[in-house]
Amino acid sequence: MSLYRNFLSVGGLTLLSRIAGFVRDALMAAVLGTGPAADAFFAAFRFPNLFRRLFAEGAFNTAFVPMFAGALERDGREAALDLAARIMSWLVAMLVVVTILAEIFMPQLMTLFVPGFADDPEKFALTVLLTRIMFPYLACMSLMAAYGAILNSLGRFFAAAFAPVILNLVNIAAMIPLVTFWVQDAPGAATWVAAATMVGGVAQLALVWAAIRRADFVPALRLPWLDPEVRRFWVLAIPAILTGGITQINIFVGTIIASAADNAISILNYADRLYQLPLGIIGIAIGTVLLPELSRHLKGGRAVEARATQDQSLLVAMLLSMPAAMALIAMAEPIVRVLFERGAFNALATAQTAQALIAFSTGLPAYVLIRVLQPGYFAREDTMTPTIFAGISVVANIGLSLLLFPAYQHVGIAIATAVSAWLNALLLALFLARRGHFALTGGEWRKHLLILAISFLMGGVLYVLARRGAAHMESTAPIWEQVGVLGLLIGFGMLLYFTLVHISGAQPLGLLLRRLRRRG
Repeated sequence: MSLYRNFLSVGGLTLLSRIAGFVRDALMAAVLGTGPAADAFFAAFRFPNLFRRLFAEGAFNTAFVPMFAGALERDGREAALDLAARIMSWLVAMLVVVTILAEIFMPQLMTLFVPGFADDPEKFALTVLLTRIMFPYLACMSLMAAYGAILNSLGRFFAAAFAPVILNLVNIAAMIPLVTFWVQDAPGAATWVAAATMVGGVAQLALVWAAIRRADFVPALRLPWLDPEVRRFWVLAIPAILTGGITQINIFVGTIIASAADNAISILNYADRLYQLPLGIIGIAIGTVLLPELSRHLKGGRAVEARATQDQSLLVAMLLSMPAAMALIAMAEPIVRVLFERGAFNALATAQTAQALIAFSTGLPAYVLIRVLQPGYFAREDTMTPTIFAGISVVANIGLSLLLFPAYQHVGIAIATAVSAWLNALLLALFLARRGHFALTGGEWRKHLLILAISFLMGGVLYVLARRGAAHMESTAPIWEQVGVLGLLIGFGMLLYFTLVHISGAQPLGLLLRRLRRRG
């Protein structure tokens, strides 16, 4: 299957997951709103997610995939399976230790993670309870990410990309009674949803396990042993743990600072969910496909093909992320209102979430660029350089967050996150170029500048149209009318953008379709 078709496959499944996620978030907004229980739930959910991104997705999608792809390319299936078994045995051992320690010392950990909750004993106690319920979710998701990394390296992308849909469907099913007939107080509802999240995690793991069994590639776990290859894995993985989870580290920092203000965590969460839609469809899809693809080319000595793969990925990333960012900025308030403003989620929450969404969205192309550029280092088994850049960006994020939060509250944290992402992306691009692994020709610069100009034009048109049609997207209008008008605006924006992209020559659509049809 071609690179473009793999992008489309993973991106399409991610889109399905995010649509189900929006339904879940709309139900959650109606049930929890932006009050203390919502803050407690989202803080509790972020905690295991942080460790999942650091341990599983950070280590396995950066350190493990190039080693596994190299073993598969050079030594064959049996050697690659043996390597996977030895490394995964360490992952399982770490998960057991971390989970037990976290469950025991959860109050102390939450004091560090959400220090601002300490002044509200009920809110703090609820956060501790919810985190204890959901922390084993870390083990499910980490094992799922590890099995998913193996499947992706084998060119099987479906199961790992579809698994998040299962989590959202379980949560939706759990919340339907809460918004129909089984009304709960906010803490009770948050506890119910936390338990459903744990069930969803088990269901996701079961799906990926079934897929890896069908592939007849199940690693046989054993007692961990530090042989030379495993030692080499840890040399690569330790810095990759920081680098691969940089977005989560920034969110973690934001959570600590935001815990000092009422409702800030839940507001940032709803805004984060919205800009994560294009990031997931574009950035995560490209990063998931690009790393094993680059690794196979480089391990096979195909440097020209590796360079072409990265250049194509960059063009697709900018072709899709720039208009997505502009659309989110231009229509932030109507998007938030139509999706979330009902039940406990009021007009003030809409305005505050829209402000955070605008700030986050200015960094969306940078988040996607990071996903495209990091594999250029990881595929060459260089995890240290991106780690240094990640550290610089984290320091910038902390400094800006502390500087901006007193005056701008949640918006200041979103601005700091966006600025730190651009800093990280710029450093990755500059040093990759210095090594001769990345450079844009004059024609490619022209295409990217055209994409930027057309995206700004489309954003301006959408802003004007959204203001003219604002009455049809008010919360007082029927839901079908709100969704219909918002959908028409998004559809018109896409039509205008891709028409101009085609006419300008930035990306002829016929060429794009031929690449999607191409196999191999």
